[in-house]
Amino acid sequence: MGMTNDVSQDRWSDISVIIDPKDVETAGSIANMTVPYGIYIEDYSSLVEETLEIAHIDLIDEELLKKDRSKAVIHVYFNPDENPLEAVSFIKERLDSCGIEYDIRISDCRVEDWQNNWKQYFHPMPIGKKLLIRPLWENEFDAGDRKVLNIEPGLAFGTGSHPTTKLCLETLEDYVQEESTVLDIGCGSGILSIASLLLGAKSATGVDIDSLAVKTAVQNAKENGFGDGRIRFVQGDLSEKVSGKYNLIVANIVADIIIRFNEQVGAFLEDGGIYITGGIIEPREDDVLKSFEKNGFKVVERRENNGWLVFAVKK
Repeated sequence: MGMTNDVSQDRWSDISVIIDPKDVETAGSIANMTVPYGIYIEDYSSLVEETLEIAHIDLIDEELLKKDRSKAVIHVYFNPDENPLEAVSFIKERLDSCGIEYDIRISDCRVEDWQNNWKQYFHPMPIGKKLLIRPLWENEFDAGDRKVLNIEPGLAFGTGSHPTTKLCLETLEDYVQEESTVLDIGCGSGILSIASLLLGAKSATGVDIDSLAVKTAVQNAKENGFGDGRIRFVQGDLSEKVSGKYNLIVANIVADIIIRFNEQVGAFLEDGGIYITGGIIEPREDDVLKSFEKNGFKVVERRENNGWLVFAVKK
């Protein structure tokens, strides 16, 4: 599929997800959630049968015949200023939850060799008017009047560099107040929960199905001076692990899960509270809007960045 960007393709990072051909549809849908512009799938498992069916000939290019037909490969491309490891983290978590076996490589490197390679993508970043996101290894930065959010992402989604995370942070800045209680669904690295406290919220609760994310989030909260008093992170499903009501709920996940949470989240929202949803790619906008309407939510604000959308809604 085509990609709309000025950067020449040979400089893009290629995440290759290697799977059994029987899992290609599910894995392809998961991979496609990480980019707004589409993916490329190599699946030669039925090469001979399809060629005979279409052309009624058995002359197939020698190079094609050499391709491994026992595996399918899904390619996801990222331009140089995006961090592919956020997408890798997301893809791994979703494939694990679907019980799909896989191997992932980035530009011919195994992911394991890349885990300590954040530095080329991740530098101190001003976000909105009040925050500066700072990776722990960067000591030279000028925060000015901004609050510094210190973060070591590990492999949990959320460094602030992804367009959807930026949008959510900017939106939070506009809605967080001194008495805000915040619920962060699918908290990843904890970045949105921690940011909400730095922006003045009273308390934050993060929930994620991924134990690695929760561990990373707890560590990141400590790096920013927040212990268990004002912030807590729990592992598990929203309906099982969370109770009470919140002034502000944020979910930076993907359209399909947002649509599912839209049915549950009203029970956790205070009267007049705001629900911020991110991780939505433009082609899914109508589906998400229908889901808001069906569940009694009214859109207060829509924001857009690079094909990604964030909505602020209320009951």
